[in-house]
Amino acid sequence: MRGLRGAARLLPALLLTAACTTGPSLENQGDVTAPPGDSKHLTIGSAGFTESDLLAQMYALLLDQAGYSASIIAVTNREIYEPALESGQIDVVPEYAATFADWLNAKAHGADATPVGSPGLDTTMKALRRLAEPRGLTVLEPGRAVDQNAFAVAVPYAAKHRLKTLSDLGRSGLPVRLAAGDECVQRPYCAPGLKKTYGIDITAVDPKGVGTTQAKQAVQRGQDQMVLTTTTDATLDDFGLVLLADDKHLQNADYLVPVVNRARAGSAGVRDTLGKLNTALTTADLARMNEQVDSWRRLPEDVARTYLESRKLIPKS
Repeated sequence: MRGLRGAARLLPALLLTAACTTGPSLENQGDVTAPPGDSKHLTIGSAGFTESDLLAQMYALLLDQAGYSASIIAVTNREIYEPALESGQIDVVPEYAATFADWLNAKAHGADATPVGSPGLDTTMKALRRLAEPRGLTVLEPGRAVDQNAFAVAVPYAAKHRLKTLSDLGRSGLPVRLAAGDECVQRPYCAPGLKKTYGIDITAVDPKGVGTTQAKQAVQRGQDQMVLTTTTDATLDDFGLVLLADDKHLQNADYLVPVVNRARAGSAGVRDTLGKLNTALTTADLARMNEQVDSWRRLPEDVARTYLESRKLIPKS
């Protein structure tokens, strides 16, 4: 929780209330059709990991500059913070379009519901908004930054076999031992998808986790040939790894989107303020900021402020 503005406002009552409810019932949400609210005191939720902390800090700094009073609360479990967002105990959260669409879909229709997230951003956003609106939530416009699953190989391995894309790897016919989480064996966007979409010969999944140091070291040493990580992983160079492009778009459209409680933060003021970040922030920007926090040990608030100042989105302090 280092660097979180207003972290002392962890509000035990919020956590207790949210933990004991699944959010307001859809049948009783009179707020859904009410005019968008414009509360000047807003609580921003962070999911407690570096990237979410950075986004929450940037949201807070932008909103403060626009005349709002913003504080941040860290709630690491989506099962807790999403109901709190519905009830108005949290007003704004940074989310990932496809992942959040599938989560809301499973909440509405059961864990076995067919996923609605897709590689297409427009399709994903339509599904997400259709699921969010009855819950009193407004999904703002997605930004340019995307944090998707991604696959990396060692630089010498890529050079030797002339690999730039996952299609290249599939055409090579090389046997591939994949360092990933153990769930990769069954996930359609992991081993099964790599085989089906790209024809990659996945011989085994080495369960070392997603983008962990151990997983990257296994590829660096040649024990494994590829590692599952994310597009905003800024440490690949440290391990001599390079991403292979997802040229057939296997991964879902996990673009960053602000999600707000409509009755408290659905105004044009909030939308326009957060929209300024969407037009500036790129995947590469976010990766560099993650690196500054995770590798350089800078505080998320300091990194967020420096970035916004560099893009002239807030004045220098």
